[in-house]
Parts: sequence; C-alpha cells; structure tokens
Amino acid sequence: MALVPLNLLVSHDGKSKRQHILCRYKCGDACSKPVPNTSENEYFGDIVKALSRRSVLQASGVAVLAVGAGSVLAACSPGESSTPATSSAAPAVPQTLPGMKFDAIAPNSSDAVVIPSGYQQGVVISWGDPVLPGAPGFDVAKQTAAGQRQQFGFNNDFAAMLPIEGQAGRFLLVTNFEYVTPQFMFPGYQADAPTREQFDIEIAAVGMGVVEVERTPQGGLRPVMGRYNRRITADTPFTLTGPAAGADFVKTAADPTGRTVAGTFANCSGGVTPWGTVLSGEENFHTYFGAAEGAPPVNPVDTERHDRYGVKLEPSELLWETFDPRFDAAKSPNEMNRFGYVVEVNPWDPNSTPVKHSAMGRLKHEGANVYVTGDGSVVAYTGDDERFDYMYKFVSARKIQPGRDAAAMANNMAILDEGTLYVAKLTSDIPASEIDGSGTLPAKGSFAGSGTWLPLLRSGAGGQAESLVPGMSPQEVAVFTRLAADKAGATKMDRPEDFEANPKTGKVYVALTNNDERGAPGEAAVDAVNPRNDNKSGQVLEITDDHTGTEFTWDLLLVCGDPAAADTYFAGFDKTKVSPISCPDNLAFDSHGNLWISTDGNALDSNDGLFAVALDGPNRGETKQFLTVPLGAETCGPVITDDFVTVSVQHPGENDDNSIDDPLSRWPEGGNGTARPSVVAVWRNGGNIGV
Repeated sequence: MALVPLNLLVSHDGKSKRQHILCRYKCGDACSKPVPNTSENEYFGDIVKALSRRSVLQASGVAVLAVGAGSVLAACSPGESSTPATSSAAPAVPQTLPGMKFDAIAPNSSDAVVIPSGYQQGVVISWGDPVLPGAPGFDVAKQTAAGQRQQFGFNNDFAAMLPIEGQAGRFLLVTNFEYVTPQFMFPGYQADAPTREQFDIEIAAVGMGVVEVERTPQGGLRPVMGRYNRRITADTPFTLTGPAAGADFVKTAADPTGRTVAGTFANCSGGVTPWGTVLSGEENFHTYFGAAEGAPPVNPVDTERHDRYGVKLEPSELLWETFDPRFDAAKSPNEMNRFGYVVEVNPWDPNSTPVKHSAMGRLKHEGANVYVTGDGSVVAYTGDDERFDYMYKFVSARKIQPGRDAAAMANNMAILDEGTLYVAKLTSDIPASEIDGSGTLPAKGSFAGSGTWLPLLRSGAGGQAESLVPGMSPQEVAVFTRLAADKAGATKMDRPEDFEANPKTGKVYVALTNNDERGAPGEAAVDAVNPRNDNKSGQVLEITDDHTGTEFTWDLLLVCGDPAAADTYFAGFDKTKVSPISCPDNLAFDSHGNLWISTDGNALDSNDGLFAVALDGPNRGETKQFLTVPLGAETCGPVITDDFVTVSVQHPGENDDNSIDDPLSRWPEGGNGTARPSVVAVWRNGGNIGV
C-alpha cells in the first residue's frame, strides 16, 4: 500500500473534494444553491469600536470555574492565553507532548485506513451488521426493511463510547446514521423510480443506534448482542419539549397535538451529557422534504420561513414525498418544523422515549456539547452548519444533580428545556484595512477579538417561555430560530460545526469547516474571525467564555490549509513542522488536554483524516496527522481514550462517477466486497495512545 508523497498532493487552487453526489443526498446540494441567510447583518469592517471588549473584560476581572476530569479548575481570565510564560533569555524548546508521541501520517490517497507505525486497527461494526436478536447478516443482494431495523444503519457519523459500570472493557457505542445514498446501497438503483421497499429500507437505515461493544484479546473492539442494544429510525416516536411543543407551527394531521414526532434523521454530530445521555443534532433535515413539480406555493410567510431553511417546493433527491405525504412540503408544510432540533436519548433505558429540545432552537445543528460550571450550571454549545450561519449557546436555569437515580434523571433530563438561548456576535479591534481577504496576519500577529452572546429566548417549566426578540413570539423563536438570530444581529460565520469545551481549561473550540462564498459578490465580506476570501480549508476558533454570562474573547487557533501557503496559521508554531490540515469538522480532547480534529472534504487532494493539536506552551499549534480514511470517505465522530481511538468512516467510495455497481472502493471487505460505512478502532500494543 503506497503512500502518495505530500508534494504530489498539495493544491493551493483546489476546492473541497466532497463529491457532488454526496452533497445532493447529505445537504441537498446546498453549496450550489443560493445562501439561505440573506440578512444584512453587519460584519467587522462595519464596526467602529471605541473600546475593545477585551479591555473591558480584563478590567472587570471575570473569573470562570470549570468542571473537568473530575476536579474543579479555574480557567484563565478572558483574553489571557493559557500558554505558560517563558524566559526571554532562553525560549522554551518544543518537545513532543504526551498524547502526541506518534509518527505523523503523510497525506495519501490509499483505499485503506492508514495509521502510525506501532499501532493496530480493526473494524468494530459496519452497515448491515446485526444489532438486535434475530437480525439477518448483511447481504447486499437481499436487503429488507425488517432486517435493516435490526441492523447497524448507514453512514454512521457521531459516535460516543460510554463505559458500562462494573464491566471492565465493555462500553455502549452510541452512533448517528446521518443520511442515505441509495446509489451506494442498492444494486441497480434507479434514481427517478425508487421502490417502496427501498424507501422503507432508507427509513430504517437513518436515525441512531446503541450497541454494546467489548475489548478483544488483541486490543480492538467487537459488538455484543447486549440488553442495551437499540435502533432508532425515521419513524421512532419522539417527544417534543419546550416552547414549540403544542404550537400551531408543529401540529399535523397525524399529530394534532403537536407533541409527538415520528423519527429523527439528518443526525450529524452530538455529545455526551454528564448525566449519561447522548445528544444528537438534526442538521440537513430539509433534504428529506419535497413536492411535486408545479405544487401550489404555501402562503408568503411560510415561503420566507422555508427559504431560510433551504426547503424548496420541488422533488427531493430521495423522493420520500411520493411514498409518505408527511414528507410532501406542500401537503404537510408543518412536518418539517418538527425537525432541526437537538435530540436527547437515554441509552441506558432501551424502552425510553427520546426527546427533541425546542428550547435550544431549531436550526441545522451540527451537534451539541455540554459544559458544567463550578456551581453546577449547565451550558450547551451548538453550531448551525451552513455558510454564513451562526453560533449558539444555551444556559440552563436548572443545576445538575449527581447520580442516575430516578429523581436525578428526572431533573437532568429537563435541564435542556429550561434556560436562555443565545446567539454570538463577534467583534475585533483589528483595523479593517489589515483584513484584506488574503489571510495575511494583522500587525498584532494573530486574529483575535471579543464577543457578546445575544439573548433570543428564555424558557421555563412546562413549555412556558419569553421571546427576547422584538416582533416574534416565543414559539416563533423556538421554531424559526434562524430568523430570530437574523433579527438579533448575529455574526455570519464560515460553517460553524462542532463545539467542544476543553475539560482541563474550560476554553471552547469551534470547527469552522469552510466557505467558498466568503467575500463573493453580494455575500458577507471577510472579517477578523473569517479572514479569507473563498475560504476552502476553514479554521478553528478558540473562545474564552464567561460560560453563564454574555461576554467572551476569541482567537483563531488554526487557519487551515497547506502550511507552505502564506494564508495558513498554526498559532505561531513553526509551519515547516506541522501536518497539512483542511476542512476541520469534529473535535475531541484526550486526557492530556490535546485537541483532536477530524476533517470533511479535504481541499488538498488527500484523503480526510484525524489530527492531534497541542494547545499549550511552546508546542501550541503543533498539528500531527494520526490517521487517514479510505477513498471517498469522511472522518467522523472521533473518540479519544488512553487505550484506543475510534472513528466513524462515513461514505467510503462515494464518487460522482461510481456506484455500488461500479465501485471506487471495496473497503473494508476488500476483494469483491461492498464498500460499507463502519466504525474503526485503533490501538497500540503494550502502550497507551500517543505516549
């Protein structure tokens, strides 16, 4: 298996290598359509600041307490760096940090998962593998909807690995199944004439899954037919909670109460709560709704709302609307208002009903991740993954209760229903003349600034709520959150995807994947936090937040791309000593406090991968590639432990010129096998990861 040399892969003029077929089914081909955000929200160049918020915050002495790794830690004051001071006489020499002591993988285009020397790998579970008792084994020529409901779903994205108490080496693997691409599922698929059985299989192939897994004697992981195993599909009952529950906007003929939703889909990333549940973000839900050609338009108000979420009265790619009228945007216009929420699942109770939290807003959630402050306050961060959309946080009015007894779980499962939803507005005192779209660093040597969380909605017990946006009701804010954020004046970002808070420092990190429309005619201009026109490779944002308050400061940790290019930045670290990285997507942390990044759509002509990034000291900004995934695949849902790493390998082999009948990839089976989305484990014999 030859690795392609770096100098054969670098392409400064390339776009994301995401294939058009992937875009059609995953996000409704959003990149080829007009940007849904047509608001005239200001950008940094419009803002004249008399006094930087950084100075205000430092003068106020804001202190933040963080709970992480089982202890209470004081985070840095906003605006201060976590990098230790070094002697001016003898600068500290970077040394490889614990967690990052592995040989970096070279960029490549191999049809395999490529890992560092000294490590081993193994597939944990793949699409079609049995999950529930009685499930058939995978046979691509004999798929059935009944079988798929008992099998591992398609295009696994987010993954969580929850240790089972009292059972060493045993875990609950909780995964999302984001979307289906029928050309890579069904031999002989006809896109203009899908069958009812194919529709039923697709309904069963998306959603979520819970699978018990255990360590193998060799060090890998394998599935177990355990009592927690469960499949959640596009028609599993969910309870809608918060201000939207019972609102006219979510009532349908099938559910006139507006409180029980059939299913979840378009589940992208997610998070694990301290009380043991899993959060999942419903992202590109609009792709599942369509209408017949020439369908009469809905009223103008509904049209504006649909447009803001990318919904069009035209046939969808999957044509689900031809099999079930709830997916017909003309016949059932409220059905789509029941998707786009943060979903919470209790994986420890297979009979529990999952919930959708409308108090956290309806948007194209990449996921949601929870941070708990020293006094037990819960803060959930989430991004709206579309070009020029926004960053949000939810601050709960309830405090967390320890334990998993009935009383504690009842309290904690309602935490995300009561609190205040905010959207971010970012500013900077860097002169606009120093942000010219080229990515050139400003005179101060880095991109930095401050920001404010703008309140949108305050929710209370029993769905009671108060709108904090003039002219909109609480129900409108909860259901049409993008329009509320437009009115509030939020900052347009370059596809804010995963949010993660560092458990050691409390700093919050955001993956901003890319935005090739930045600076285009009629679109938002560059600013200090989105400093490049035609932003192909994205950036990673570091926020020092007053978690339960409304003020924060920010820095760009990474401006991604080819390190040999002038427009890239690695927190000041020597760019000749880092791995190329493009299109950051999901984030995670190891026990040493290093940031790990998975990528989606690498614009440098290499396969996507997983990277470790140092955050402190003289190594701050050091970036090393740990693995790459096969041809056509995306790296999703990284789980980083001391003993092993897992990644979800999504859509291997998906390519515009290929199909299941003419495959680009045969991974993971090889030979004449079928390319199958899978979860992969990587471990090191006789040692921990990266030490």
